Amino acid sequence: MSRSQAPAAPAGNRTQKDRTRKQRSVDPSADLPRTSDGPPRTASPHRGGPAERFVRWVRQGGVTTILFGLPMVVCFAYFSWWPIVQSVQLSFQQTNLVDPATWVGLDNFKHVLDDPLLWKAVQNTALFAALALVIGFPVPLFLAVLISELRRGGTLFRILAYLPVAIPPVVSVLLWKVFYDPDAGLFNQLLAHVGLGPYPWLQSTDTAMLSIVLEATWAGFGSTVIIYLAALGSVPTELYEAAEIDAAGIWRRVWHITLPSLRGVILIMLLLQIIGTLQIFTEPFVMTDGGPEDSTLTVLMLIYNYAFQNGDFGAATALSVMLALVLGVLSAIYLRATRSWSN
Repeated sequence: MSRSQAPAAPAGNRTQKDRTRKQRSVDPSADLPRTSDGPPRTASPHRGGPAERFVRWVRQGGVTTILFGLPMVVCFAYFSWWPIVQSVQLSFQQTNLVDPATWVGLDNFKHVLDDPLLWKAVQNTALFAALALVIGFPVPLFLAVLISELRRGGTLFRILAYLPVAIPPVVSVLLWKVFYDPDAGLFNQLLAHVGLGPYPWLQSTDTAMLSIVLEATWAGFGSTVIIYLAALGSVPTELYEAAEIDAAGIWRRVWHITLPSLRGVILIMLLLQIIGTLQIFTEPFVMTDGGPEDSTLTVLMLIYNYAFQNGDFGAATALSVMLALVLGVLSAIYLRATRSWSN
């Protein structure tokens, strides 16, 4: 029988084949083997042995990613983490960085803790931090809110607010040291016109720390003002417009809109200021050299004296490690305590 004369397949068989073909096109699992105790097994894209997964990872660019990021990781580890490891090791050694180091264990920490100047330095550092928080922390926030409320001249006041930051720290400290001069200083000359003074700003144990705090506040508030102004730009203007429609004054707008909107930024800036004030060094070192009568001696100045005046780098590093641990613990406690407030 010729191929053209082959009998046609029954209509029922064609219908069954069409149904099967449609079912396969809709459900690809119809061709997969079925198990007696469950649905058909599906092919997983992650199946395969470790060798197959490794080959797939290489083809997807895993090796290229590692080779691209490895130099940055090595540089960061060498210049950031390796000095920390070396510092911790040095805190358990007695060395002047010239002769071979000698392992002394915890003797450096005992020597630092037995030094009476340590507790004097801790008290002075805590006093500086407290005064800086009371005086220096509200000033940038107040200026940022004031500048943001100005209708005209906002750019000029932004430049003037940031100008102290552009002056090198040592230059600004020396400038204020001239202002504090008890005989020809600017502050005493201005006070003399109203019948006050002269005051021994840096020569008295009662005013030396306060004088340093005032200079540090002036020198550092500019960058904080810019950060607050940037954060104020993200506050929805609709809130202020609604408050103006309700005839709310500036203080009500600040209290009910500005401060709640900046709560997260304020908490972060407060933490950064606490960490920064506990590491104060340049101002007391240049202005008073820790005097008078060690009333402005700080922890970082004591570390400097251990290392570069006494040549005891082991004690200096031990005190540095102790300060780092204290700052880490304070930061963890602060973040834990303010977690719910920042939301």
